[in-house]
Amino acid sequence: MKIPKIFLFAVLIFSLGVLVSSASVFRDADIDGVPDKDEIEIYKTDTEKADTDDDNYSDWTELNNGYTPLDSRPLKLEESDFDGDGLSDRMELNFHTDLSNIDTDGDGLRDGIEIANFFDPLKKGTSSLEKRIEVNTGAQELSIFLGGVRMKTYTVSTGKPSMPTPKGHFTIYNKLPRPWSSAYGLWMPYWLGMNYGKFGIHELPEWPGGYKEGENHLGTPVSHGCIRLGVGEAEEVYNWTEVGTEVFIY
Repeated sequence: MKIPKIFLFAVLIFSLGVLVSSASVFRDADIDGVPDKDEIEIYKTDTEKADTDDDNYSDWTELNNGYTPLDSRPLKLEESDFDGDGLSDRMELNFHTDLSNIDTDGDGLRDGIEIANFFDPLKKGTSSLEKRIEVNTGAQELSIFLGGVRMKTYTVSTGKPSMPTPKGHFTIYNKLPRPWSSAYGLWMPYWLGMNYGKFGIHELPEWPGGYKEGENHLGTPVSHGCIRLGVGEAEEVYNWTEVGTEVFIY
Protein backbone atom coordinates (compact mmCIF):
# COMPACT_ATOMS: atom_id res chain seq x y z
CA MET A 1 0.00 0.00 0.00
CA LYS A 2 1.35 3.40 -0.91
CA ILE A 3 1.32 5.88 2.04
CA PRO A 4 0.73 9.53 1.05
CA LYS A 5 3.80 11.72 1.43
CA ILE A 6 1.83 14.31 3.35
CA PHE A 7 1.01 11.68 6.02
CA LEU A 8 4.67 10.63 6.33
CA PHE A 9 5.67 14.27 6.68
CA ALA A 10 3.10 14.82 9.44
CA VAL A 11 4.36 11.75 11.34
CA LEU A 12 7.95 12.98 11.01
CA ILE A 13 7.06 16.45 12.32
CA PHE A 14 5.15 14.92 15.27
CA SER A 15 8.07 12.61 16.12
CA LEU A 16 10.54 15.47 16.00
CA GLY A 17 8.25 17.49 18.26
CA VAL A 18 8.14 14.70 20.83
CA LEU A 19 11.93 14.33 20.71
CA VAL A 20 12.49 18.06 21.13
CA SER A 21 10.03 18.17 24.02
CA SER A 22 11.67 15.17 25.72
CA ALA A 23 15.12 16.64 25.16
CA SER A 24 13.96 19.86 26.81
CA VAL A 25 12.53 18.03 29.82
CA PHE A 26 15.51 15.74 30.33
CA ARG A 27 18.31 18.10 29.31
CA ASP A 28 21.18 17.93 31.78
CA ALA A 29 23.74 20.58 30.83
CA ASP A 30 26.18 19.82 33.65
CA ILE A 31 25.70 16.04 33.41
CA ASP A 32 25.16 15.70 37.16
CA GLY A 33 22.18 13.37 36.86
CA VAL A 34 19.59 16.01 37.74
CA PRO A 35 17.58 17.35 34.76
CA ASP A 36 17.95 21.09 34.19
CA LYS A 37 14.18 21.54 34.57
CA ASP A 38 14.32 20.07 38.09
CA GLU A 39 17.46 22.04 38.97
CA ILE A 40 15.73 25.29 38.03
CA GLU A 41 12.18 24.66 39.24
CA ILE A 42 12.66 22.41 42.28
CA TYR A 43 16.16 22.21 43.73
CA LYS A 44 17.44 25.71 42.82
CA THR A 45 20.85 24.28 41.91
CA ASP A 46 23.22 25.46 39.17
CA THR A 47 22.50 23.90 35.79
CA GLU A 48 26.06 24.67 34.68
CA LYS A 49 27.82 23.06 37.67
CA ALA A 50 27.58 19.40 38.60
CA ASP A 51 28.52 20.34 42.18
CA THR A 52 26.63 23.52 43.04
CA ASP A 53 28.07 23.98 46.54
CA ASP A 54 31.65 22.90 45.66
CA ASP A 55 31.87 20.21 48.32
CA ASN A 56 33.19 17.54 45.93
CA TYR A 57 29.86 15.71 45.77
CA SER A 58 27.60 16.06 42.75
CA ASP A 59 24.12 17.50 43.21
CA TRP A 60 22.61 14.10 42.34
CA THR A 61 24.77 12.31 44.91
CA GLU A 62 23.81 14.75 47.65
CA LEU A 63 20.09 14.68 46.90
CA ASN A 64 19.98 10.90 46.68
CA ASN A 65 21.72 10.60 50.04
CA GLY A 66 19.45 13.12 51.74
CA TYR A 67 21.86 16.08 51.83
CA THR A 68 21.34 19.61 50.61
CA PRO A 69 23.27 20.48 47.44
CA LEU A 70 23.06 24.18 48.32
CA ASP A 71 25.44 24.24 51.30
CA SER A 72 29.02 22.95 51.44
CA ARG A 73 28.50 21.85 55.03
CA PRO A 74 27.31 18.24 55.42
CA LEU A 75 23.72 19.22 56.19
CA LYS A 76 20.81 16.85 55.82
CA LEU A 77 17.77 18.26 54.04
CA GLU A 78 15.97 18.15 57.40
CA GLU A 79 18.66 20.41 58.90
CA SER A 80 18.90 22.92 56.08
CA ASP A 81 16.68 25.96 55.53
CA PHE A 82 18.14 27.60 52.43
CA ASP A 83 15.77 30.58 52.30
CA GLY A 84 15.41 30.98 56.09
CA ASP A 85 11.62 30.81 56.10
CA GLY A 86 11.36 28.43 59.05
CA LEU A 87 10.60 25.41 56.90
CA SER A 88 13.34 22.83 56.35
CA ASP A 89 14.43 22.07 52.81
CA ARG A 90 13.05 18.55 53.25
CA MET A 91 9.61 19.92 54.08
CA GLU A 92 9.85 22.47 51.26
CA LEU A 93 10.34 19.58 48.84
CA ASN A 94 7.51 17.62 50.46
CA PHE A 95 5.08 20.54 50.28
CA HIS A 96 6.32 21.63 46.81
CA THR A 97 7.16 25.11 48.04
CA ASP A 98 9.97 27.28 46.65
CA LEU A 99 13.34 26.54 48.30
CA SER A 100 14.54 30.04 47.47
CA ASN A 101 11.42 32.05 48.35
CA ILE A 102 10.33 32.63 51.94
CA ASP A 103 6.73 33.22 50.84
CA THR A 104 5.91 30.88 47.96
CA ASP A 105 2.32 32.04 47.45
CA GLY A 106 3.09 35.73 48.03
CA ASP A 107 0.41 36.27 50.66
CA GLY A 108 2.67 37.93 53.23
CA LEU A 109 3.11 34.83 55.39
CA ARG A 110 6.36 32.87 55.44
CA ASP A 111 6.05 29.25 54.36
CA GLY A 112 7.17 28.09 57.81
CA ILE A 113 4.49 30.16 59.53
CA GLU A 114 1.82 28.81 57.20
CA ILE A 115 2.73 25.19 57.90
CA ALA A 116 2.94 25.87 61.66
CA ASN A 117 -0.62 27.18 61.47
CA PHE A 118 -1.76 24.40 59.11
CA PHE A 119 -2.32 26.80 56.20
CA ASP A 120 -1.68 25.89 52.57
CA PRO A 121 1.62 27.60 51.56
CA LEU A 122 0.67 27.28 47.88
CA LYS A 123 -2.58 29.28 48.15
CA LYS A 124 -2.96 32.90 49.17
CA GLY A 125 -4.89 33.40 52.37
CA THR A 126 -5.56 31.01 55.19
CA SER A 127 -6.88 27.94 53.44
CA SER A 128 -6.32 25.02 55.84
CA LEU A 129 -4.54 21.80 54.99
CA GLU A 130 -6.22 18.53 55.90
CA LYS A 131 -4.94 16.64 58.93
CA ARG A 132 -4.79 12.85 59.16
CA ILE A 133 -3.54 10.28 61.65
CA GLU A 134 -2.36 6.80 60.68
CA VAL A 135 -1.67 3.97 63.12
CA ASN A 136 0.40 1.03 61.89
CA THR A 137 -0.29 -1.73 64.43
CA GLY A 138 2.30 -4.01 62.85
CA ALA A 139 5.09 -1.46 63.29
CA GLN A 140 3.57 -0.02 66.49
CA GLU A 141 3.77 3.48 65.05
CA LEU A 142 1.48 6.48 64.88
CA SER A 143 2.08 9.11 62.20
CA ILE A 144 0.52 12.54 61.75
CA PHE A 145 0.01 13.95 58.26
CA LEU A 146 -0.67 17.49 57.07
CA GLY A 147 -1.86 17.97 53.51
CA GLY A 148 -0.74 14.42 52.72
CA VAL A 149 2.76 15.05 54.08
CA ARG A 150 4.00 12.91 56.96
CA MET A 151 5.04 15.37 59.66
CA LYS A 152 6.15 13.07 62.46
CA THR A 153 6.08 9.44 63.60
CA TYR A 154 5.75 8.18 67.19
CA THR A 155 6.23 4.78 68.82
CA VAL A 156 3.01 3.50 70.41
CA SER A 157 1.54 0.51 72.19
CA THR A 158 -1.69 -0.83 70.70
CA GLY A 159 -4.02 -3.59 71.88
CA LYS A 160 -2.69 -6.96 72.98
CA PRO A 161 -3.71 -10.01 70.89
CA SER A 162 -6.63 -10.85 73.20
CA MET A 163 -7.91 -7.24 73.07
CA PRO A 164 -6.74 -5.89 69.68
CA THR A 165 -7.09 -2.29 68.60
CA PRO A 166 -9.97 -1.99 66.09
CA LYS A 167 -8.77 -1.50 62.53
CA GLY A 168 -10.44 0.74 59.98
CA HIS A 169 -11.32 4.34 59.23
CA PHE A 170 -12.38 6.51 62.18
CA THR A 171 -12.64 10.16 63.17
CA ILE A 172 -11.76 11.84 66.46
CA TYR A 173 -15.04 11.96 68.36
CA ASN A 174 -13.98 13.88 71.45
CA LYS A 175 -10.99 15.37 73.29
CA LEU A 176 -10.52 15.30 77.06
CA PRO A 177 -7.36 16.45 78.87
CA ARG A 178 -7.52 13.95 81.74
CA PRO A 179 -10.50 11.56 81.83
CA TRP A 180 -10.96 8.89 84.46
CA SER A 181 -11.54 5.25 83.48
CA SER A 182 -13.99 3.76 85.96
CA ALA A 183 -13.55 0.36 84.29
CA TYR A 184 -9.82 0.20 85.10
CA GLY A 185 -9.52 2.72 87.91
CA LEU A 186 -6.93 5.00 86.34
CA TRP A 187 -6.43 8.24 84.45
CA MET A 188 -6.00 8.41 80.66
CA PRO A 189 -4.36 11.79 80.01
CA TYR A 190 -4.72 13.57 76.67
CA TRP A 191 -7.60 11.43 75.49
CA LEU A 192 -8.59 11.44 71.81
CA GLY A 193 -11.71 9.31 71.56
CA MET A 194 -12.92 7.33 68.56
CA ASN A 195 -16.01 5.25 67.77
CA TYR A 196 -18.18 7.36 70.10
CA GLY A 197 -15.47 7.25 72.75
CA LYS A 198 -15.31 3.46 72.99
CA PHE A 199 -11.54 3.52 72.51
CA GLY A 200 -8.93 6.14 71.83
CA ILE A 201 -5.43 7.52 71.71
CA HIS A 202 -3.98 8.68 75.03
CA GLU A 203 -0.88 9.03 77.17
CA LEU A 204 0.37 6.10 79.23
CA PRO A 205 -2.33 5.27 81.82
CA GLU A 206 -1.77 6.79 85.24
CA TRP A 207 -2.72 5.16 88.54
CA PRO A 208 -4.06 7.35 91.36
CA GLY A 209 -0.64 7.29 93.05
CA GLY A 210 0.99 8.82 89.96
CA TYR A 211 2.57 5.63 88.55
CA LYS A 212 2.63 5.56 84.74
CA GLU A 213 1.79 2.14 83.35
CA GLY A 214 3.61 0.61 80.40
CA GLU A 215 6.43 3.11 79.72
CA ASN A 216 8.81 0.25 78.93
CA HIS A 217 6.19 -1.41 76.73
CA LEU A 218 6.02 1.26 74.03
CA GLY A 219 6.58 -0.53 70.74
CA THR A 220 4.82 -3.66 72.03
CA PRO A 221 1.06 -4.34 71.79
CA VAL A 222 -0.04 -4.62 75.45
CA SER A 223 -2.96 -2.22 75.86
CA HIS A 224 -6.63 -3.08 76.29
CA GLY A 225 -7.37 -1.79 72.79
CA CYS A 226 -6.42 1.86 73.06
CA ILE A 227 -3.37 3.42 71.45
CA ARG A 228 -0.85 4.55 74.06
CA LEU A 229 1.67 7.33 73.51
CA GLY A 230 4.63 8.30 75.68
CA VAL A 231 4.79 11.21 78.09
CA GLY A 232 5.14 14.49 76.21
CA GLU A 233 4.37 12.93 72.85
CA ALA A 234 0.72 12.33 73.80
CA GLU A 235 0.30 16.00 74.69
CA GLU A 236 1.92 16.99 71.39
CA VAL A 237 -0.46 14.84 69.35
CA TYR A 238 -3.41 15.96 71.50
CA ASN A 239 -2.70 19.65 70.86
CA TRP A 240 -2.18 19.04 67.13
CA THR A 241 -5.37 17.03 66.65
CA GLU A 242 -8.86 18.45 66.22
CA VAL A 243 -12.24 16.83 66.72
CA GLY A 244 -13.17 15.38 63.34
CA THR A 245 -9.60 14.51 62.33
CA GLU A 246 -9.53 11.31 60.28
CA VAL A 247 -7.73 8.29 61.73
CA PHE A 248 -6.72 5.25 59.71
CA ILE A 249 -5.75 2.15 61.70
CA TYR A 250 -4.30 -0.88 59.94
